[in-house]
Amino acid sequence: MARKWNDQGGRAYPLALSDDMNTATGGSVRGYLLNRAKPHLPPWLAVGGAGLAGALGNWRWSDSSAAGVGLTLASVALTGVTWWAGKATSSQRRLHSAITVAAGSAWVTAACLAGPTAGPVDDLYLMGGPALALSWNVRMVMRRNDATGESGDKGLLEKVGLARAQIGAAKVEPNRVTAPVALAPGEQTNDDMSKALGNLASALDLPTSAVRYTPDPDSNRRGDLVIVPEDMLAETVEWEGPSNLGGSIAEPLLVGRYDDGAPLIVWLPGDPDAGRNSTHVLVAGGTGSGKGDTALNLLTEVLSRRDVVVWFSDPKAFQDFAPLRPGLDWAAEGGADTEVMVAAVQEVIPARTRWLGAHGYRQWVPAAAQSQNDPEHSCRADGRSCGCPGMPFLVTWFEEAANTLRALGDDAFTGIAQEARSAGISLIVSLQRPSYDQMSTSTRASLPSVVALGCDPRDEGFCLPDEVLAAGAHPGAWGNRRPGYCYVVSPGIPEDRYPSPGRTRRFTHRAVPVMELLATWVQRNGATADPVTAGAALSVAGTAYTGRTPDGAQPATLRAVTEEDDMHHGGLLVDPEDAGIHPEADLPGAEDGDDAPIFGQEAGRKPTPEEARELFAAALAEFEEDGQMVVGPKDFTDWCDRHSLSRPWVSARLKEAAVEGRLQATNTTGRWRIVPTMAAA
Repeated sequence: MARKWNDQGGRAYPLALSDDMNTATGGSVRGYLLNRAKPHLPPWLAVGGAGLAGALGNWRWSDSSAAGVGLTLASVALTGVTWWAGKATSSQRRLHSAITVAAGSAWVTAACLAGPTAGPVDDLYLMGGPALALSWNVRMVMRRNDATGESGDKGLLEKVGLARAQIGAAKVEPNRVTAPVALAPGEQTNDDMSKALGNLASALDLPTSAVRYTPDPDSNRRGDLVIVPEDMLAETVEWEGPSNLGGSIAEPLLVGRYDDGAPLIVWLPGDPDAGRNSTHVLVAGGTGSGKGDTALNLLTEVLSRRDVVVWFSDPKAFQDFAPLRPGLDWAAEGGADTEVMVAAVQEVIPARTRWLGAHGYRQWVPAAAQSQNDPEHSCRADGRSCGCPGMPFLVTWFEEAANTLRALGDDAFTGIAQEARSAGISLIVSLQRPSYDQMSTSTRASLPSVVALGCDPRDEGFCLPDEVLAAGAHPGAWGNRRPGYCYVVSPGIPEDRYPSPGRTRRFTHRAVPVMELLATWVQRNGATADPVTAGAALSVAGTAYTGRTPDGAQPATLRAVTEEDDMHHGGLLVDPEDAGIHPEADLPGAEDGDDAPIFGQEAGRKPTPEEARELFAAALAEFEEDGQMVVGPKDFTDWCDRHSLSRPWVSARLKEAAVEGRLQATNTTGRWRIVPTMAAA
């Protein structure tokens, strides 16, 4: 029987509910039977009313010929009105109603004129009345049969062009209704239902994102219609801390909630027991869509786990992530540092894969992060436990990746994305518009998980799979008006959840102290890079990779004042070389030589070729010691002036160094990556 479900806003939505929801909650058998019989009583009451009308009419008009004419005309008119009024219903219901009214009005006319007990009038009443009443009872029972009957929501589906579709018994949950839909065989497909979602949302007076359809993978005409009448995401929820401090990275990461209140969770490592694959994540959203808060939700969850290390690149100098920076194993600010990090990840992949294979792991699992004391996971040939240090999971995160892709090429992450999952590495790429002109299609296809925030409607196809968009997902409807609203597609999440909108938690100034405490916890309790991962990174990055600092202090290059000044009053941002100059001290007096000319003097002796090569090798060593592992001719501009050498000479020496193995070419013309001396040797 069709009912209406009212939400908290007072709006009514027609839904076909199961019989169990129509039963009374009383405990007596009499109450139960009465409740079950009530829907079937109206036809019988109509039969009784017709008999009473015939008896009263005969008492009043038994000898009146004028009454006979009037009753006949009334009977014909009532039958015609019934046929006209039934044009909005199905043809079967229209015909059944007209026949019932015609038969009932004809009997009442005959009973009024001849008498209810005259001739065959009483027999027709005793036989025809129950037959008509039972026909309506049978129709009511058949209508409840989901397989063959008419849905109680016939009118609703007819409005959206799916008149012959049927809605089965709905499953009602808090703020969520799921109803199976069977479309007309041979006439309608799941694509027709997907196209009708907008009209269906209009008929229910709901936003488009509140109505979704999940096709049955085994049928092209069946699926589940999901309606969420109340937007529970309208209320902003602030982040208060990680959900599972000290847990494993293999456990779910809580990043927000769905519109029906269910938790929004994702996984990064795979689970062979659950059949879930490891994944990479694409975080995509336009300006103002809440991408920064979404990234903080995910990053704080990752850092709070005991068996993971994070390499993080942010060309915006960690503007949003500064409180968490001490907890990162490697932090790069874009440019050459990020280029080195990409090269290091490429080098780390085969090293980690080799280690996992040698210890009997087909993929990374939490046991791989522990000391290898199990003989079944030993790299020794004799089968005894090897005791090798464990290998934590590695998350490589590239924030504002469009900057990196412009510098390194649109396929910079392709190899990493295709190979890293088996090595216990998860790649997270965050950018505003993952279009083909920024990211290669191969890289995009290798990022199976996506967090799609509000975007331009034209970019929806770059963010979400076509089947998710067809099921009702519409991130373009949000734009930057609803920060944090997102759709999440990832292994481990049920497919019917893909088109369900969620919202990440918001980070305010109140979250900063909690993030700083989290970074401190990571310093004391978090995992550190294993020897295999660290060794592979050092072979490429040299001193550019130092691992997480033990005391959690901010890198010296980022500090403009001393720790003591910062603790007491914050100080002014001054150059460290000028830190000893008193701002109120008098300037020193004139000294001998102050008036000597500094221009027009002899340039000095030009070094011999051998001396120049030695100076060039020393310059490369100095760059390496400073952690600048990517160089080009422009980095030698001052050096050339000091030693009276030209940039073409430097370019020739860079090419020679590449042939000798001291440098390696990068994706950018004229840029070379320094090979650490220990690796070059």
